[in-house]
Formats: sequence, C-alpha cells, structure tokens
Amino acid sequence: MRSLRLQESPAGQADGRANQPDVAIPTLSEIFPESVQDAAAVGYMLSRLPKTDAPVLWVQDRLSRRESGRPYLAGIGTQRPIIMVDLSRATDVLWAMEDGLRCRALGAVIGEIWGDPPVLDFTATKRLAMRSEAASVPCWLIRRAAATNLSAARDRWRAASRPSATNPHDAQAPGLPRWGLDLFRSRRLKPGSWVAEYDRASDRLYHAATTEHGTLDVGDEPSRIGAAG
Repeated sequence: MRSLRLQESPAGQADGRANQPDVAIPTLSEIFPESVQDAAAVGYMLSRLPKTDAPVLWVQDRLSRRESGRPYLAGIGTQRPIIMVDLSRATDVLWAMEDGLRCRALGAVIGEIWGDPPVLDFTATKRLAMRSEAASVPCWLIRRAAATNLSAARDRWRAASRPSATNPHDAQAPGLPRWGLDLFRSRRLKPGSWVAEYDRASDRLYHAATTEHGTLDVGDEPSRIGAAG
C-alpha cells in the first residue's frame, strides 16, 4: 500500500508535525462512532491522550451510559487514573467539562453526549475549545447517534472498527487492533481517511493510507507513516 502523503507545512510554519494526525494538540476534538456501540471511537481517543500520570475527567450523560455502557477502567490501565462523573442531562455534562478544563492538573477531559441536544450548539463547543486551549488540556467529545452539525471543534473525526492486523504467531488469532478513521473537518490538518493501527507492545499508534490513496497488493500490510507515543 502506498503511504499517504501528508499536507505540506503551511506558510510560515516550520514544523510540519502540526499537520500530522498523530500529533496531539490540546484543543477540542469531536469523534463520531459509526454505530452507537462501536468501541473504535473510544479506542482511538484513548490512544491519543497524553502519556502522563495526570488524571482524566470522564463525563457521561444518561443515554450514553445506558446505550453504550461505562468505560472498562481495568482495560484502560492504571497509568491513567479516571475520574468518572455520571450525569443525566447534556447541559450538566457541558458544565462539568467546562469546569474541569479550568484545572490544569488534569491530563484530559472527555465527554459523552447522546444525540443532538439543543444545548450542544456552536457557542457551547466554542467555550470548550477556548477553555481547552487556554489550559493546554486536551478535550474530547464523543458524539453517539449524532449529526455532524455546526461545531467549533478543531478536529472532527468519524471512526469505525476494522478487522485486526494479521497475527504473526497465529493466523487464527486477532492481531493488532485497527480503526478506520475519517477526518472530515479540521482547522489545522488536511481532511483525509486513514487506517489506524495500535501497537500494544510499544504503546504507539500508526496511521496508514486507505486504498483510495494507492494500490493494495494481496498480503500487503499498511505502511506505517506516523506514530504517537
């Protein structure tokens, strides 16, 4: 598979890393799962969190909690202490997220809001983005059963689970997890589609071009072009 050619660095910007999807910049990002119970969005979002011991504030509304369940904290790992907050209304989730972003000691703020509540408008997302950037704390909003309506989120993703990579030791066993990603709107990156592969051993994330960016020969594995560690 031919590797995806990333966007050139904008004029006046010497460091091209800001144009790669694997570089996390503290701001508001939205991610839309392909289906409400697809774990790809959560998996990809977790792989993008800073590799620190700082606690993560995770806020869910009632419908997200009922339809998709709570995060499996044991699977996330002890290196990321999680502060879980269960709320009922979207307005309370937004308030808790914004209040959490005032705390620079947090490693990230995550919110899950179901559907398209009127309170989740452009102004609300703009406030989250500004708080996140002011505190240098990444903020992620997981949008299940939602439309991609107007938002101030800097990066907006769609995510879907893909068949895992080939297991080098057992062809019948699953290999490294993969996710199909579509960056359909961004203020700093060129939109595009990738297959992301997470290497558990090295705790690194790789992005490879989808077949629309080149030809795929039988038996080819994705060319790893970017990593976040």
